[in-house]
Amino acid sequence: VEFLYCDLASMKSIRQFVQRFRAKNCPLHVLVNNAGVMLVPERKTEDGFEEHIGLNYLGHFLLTNLLLDTLKQSGTHSHNARIITVSSATHYVGELHLNDLQSRYSYSPHGAYAQSKLALVLFTYRLQHLLTANGSHVTANVVDPGVVNTELYKHVFWVVKVVKWMTAWLFFKTPEEGASTSIYAAVSPEMEGAGGCYLYNEERTKSADVSYDEELQRRLWTESCKMVGIFDESSRVP
Repeated sequence: VEFLYCDLASMKSIRQFVQRFRAKNCPLHVLVNNAGVMLVPERKTEDGFEEHIGLNYLGHFLLTNLLLDTLKQSGTHSHNARIITVSSATHYVGELHLNDLQSRYSYSPHGAYAQSKLALVLFTYRLQHLLTANGSHVTANVVDPGVVNTELYKHVFWVVKVVKWMTAWLFFKTPEEGASTSIYAAVSPEMEGAGGCYLYNEERTKSADVSYDEELQRRLWTESCKMVGIFDESSRVP
């Protein structure tokens, strides 16, 4: 195991990480996008992005795009490289505000978090469409880990913290259990060549209806490219 530092809330840090990784000339067979914050008070990343959309979504969007060439070179017909992005069941109640992704007009921690998780699902489906159109040996899937007992809940109300402390053993998954579906997506032979799936408890399931809106997927992708400062190569793909 080798550690390379990467701050997903910093576009500069992401770019530096990718440079250091590429310098090693290593193949990249699996990328798991798993960083995140939840229900944080209104605040911004160093790039001026609202933290949920900036860290949970845009950080992973940029990282994945900067590593795509390496992933494509690493995948083969019989062993596709795999991209796994961790979303949440919260995406089912999320609303994507393309004209206000930063939640500037009306900030709600719950709304901002749900929007970032919906954006990850839309991103995954659009990414898989582009990978298929290019004939790439790379698949992209999105995972719902379930309710996991981690430090992600440190910003919830104290009453919720007490309830969580009392019931976690009964209703919450352990971190190991929460990671199982991501690991399944990353290494299972059953997922070889399968992309564009939403997975929960190691099974393919249906995501929110709005996540299948291809026009919304395209518009979000284009806007995301502008926000992180990369060329939108998808403009040539229908």
